[in-house]
Amino acid sequence: PGFWMAIRNIVKDGDDILTKVCRPVEKFDEKLATLLDDMAETMHDADGVGLAAPQVGILRRIAVVDVGEGVIEFVNPVFVEQSGEQECVEGCLSFPGEYGLTKRPYHVVVRAQDRNGKFFELESEGFRADACCHEIDHLDGVNFKTRAIRMLTEEELEKLK
Repeated sequence: PGFWMAIRNIVKDGDDILTKVCRPVEKFDEKLATLLDDMAETMHDADGVGLAAPQVGILRRIAVVDVGEGVIEFVNPVFVEQSGEQECVEGCLSFPGEYGLTKRPYHVVVRAQDRNGKFFELESEGFRADACCHEIDHLDGVNFKTRAIRMLTEEELEKLK
């Protein structure tokens, strides 16, 4: 209440910011809180389930994920555990209309900070684990197409609709 959130422009494939490694966040301030709010609103507006800071032109280790359970904010996330394996169909807001089949860990534990700098650990499985892996990859300059076993065909995409 009383805060103005903004939809930010999503960086598209071909912009080299998507290939760069992000720097850690050191200042936990109003600017960070605004960025996190804007990223969540931008992700929801674009019907995404995750968004990383480089996708809005900012080279910081920040990501938001919402697989239908509410927004999870990750600042300076790192994996402390990864196990199992799953095949996932992935798309990306920076690669509109493109989908690929990837192999990801089925179970992950992410250690990160919240918007106030407080550390937390989040355990995820299945779709949420996939979303966490996808967004944290962005922070290391890696996109899902790099991880894809193969891209999906038009026919396969039609079946998913």
